[in-house]
Amino acid sequence: MAEKRDRNSDAEQKDDGQDKSGDENGNEPQHGKAGDKDEDQKDEKDEKEDDGPPLYKRPIFWIVLAVVAAVLIIGGLLYWSHARKYASTDDAFVDAHIVRIAAQTSGQLTRVIDRDNRHVDQGQLLAVIEPGQPEAQLAEAQAGVKQADAAIEQAEAKAISALATERQATASAIAPAAQAVRAADDYRRYAALKKLDPAAAAATQVEQARTDSQAQAAQADAAQRQADSAHADFLAAQKDIKAARAQRAAAVARVQQAQVVNGYLHIVAPIPGQVVNRQVNVGSYVSPGQQLLAIVPDKMWVTANFKETQLKHMRVGQPVEIRIDAYPGVKFHGHVDSIQHGAGQAFALLPPQNATGNYVKVVQRVPVRILFDGSEWRKYDIGPGMSVVPTVKVR
Repeated sequence: MAEKRDRNSDAEQKDDGQDKSGDENGNEPQHGKAGDKDEDQKDEKDEKEDDGPPLYKRPIFWIVLAVVAAVLIIGGLLYWSHARKYASTDDAFVDAHIVRIAAQTSGQLTRVIDRDNRHVDQGQLLAVIEPGQPEAQLAEAQAGVKQADAAIEQAEAKAISALATERQATASAIAPAAQAVRAADDYRRYAALKKLDPAAAAATQVEQARTDSQAQAAQADAAQRQADSAHADFLAAQKDIKAARAQRAAAVARVQQAQVVNGYLHIVAPIPGQVVNRQVNVGSYVSPGQQLLAIVPDKMWVTANFKETQLKHMRVGQPVEIRIDAYPGVKFHGHVDSIQHGAGQAFALLPPQNATGNYVKVVQRVPVRILFDGSEWRKYDIGPGMSVVPTVKVR
């Protein structure tokens, strides 16, 4: 390169001298231009000789290309062997059975729990509806039970009295019946003697015996009728007891119903969880079926909608790595709990009718339930609807 610079400088000096001579003579230095061209060509040739052969003819180029190709192939194989062991989707979210608390009777709220977005235990009081008509209905029903008890006691007393009357009438009917039998026997005996020997019994005696027999039979029949009437009174008293007991059962049912309605006045948490979406406050008037608040249960899971083509090797119990968008730097662990038998579109309000119109095949999504392992995930504010990216190890 130093020699090249020297030659270039010599050529420039020569060109300067020729230019000066040409200028002094008033003629253009034609021979100087030709010399410049020769020098330029010679310089280009020297540069080409100094740069060497083209890049694609150099061994280092092919070595680097081979290394890059090998790295790409090996990396692709490693990625493929790793990716084929896992199935992942971004169509997933945290899910739970949210419990919506509603009023079951109408009234004004006198108390509402002030624990928005906080945890409550099962059975903890959430709201109280002002007692009014339900308590009056309960008191009335309880009074009806007492009244029914009094009616039962009265009916039982009547039954006891009727039983005593029946027994007395039955006992009183025994003597007239016996006398009627004796009088009938006397009449038959006198009548028989009269037939055998008219002189053995006077006509007046026979007639007297017949009259006594009829009188005693009438008395016995009257006594028996009184006994039967007393027995009927006893049966009627027993029926009155049954009716009074039925009335008491109805009154008890009314009490139970009133107690249920009064139980609706105190609204408690049916499950442990977090209070969310509170829509009422103290003084609000509520009606049956009106939603007051909701509870997010402690038990939650992940619903992941995998493509149907990803389910070939997926099984219940396989480990899952869970990443939640809200906590990108945290890994949660879980396992496959269940796989729904059927794609999600089959349970839509208006399922597709592929037998009509033009059909375009679309890869369907199948819901897969994934449960969290351990209790570490409970330390984070995780709730239904949060976006999740689960990765299931299928091989």
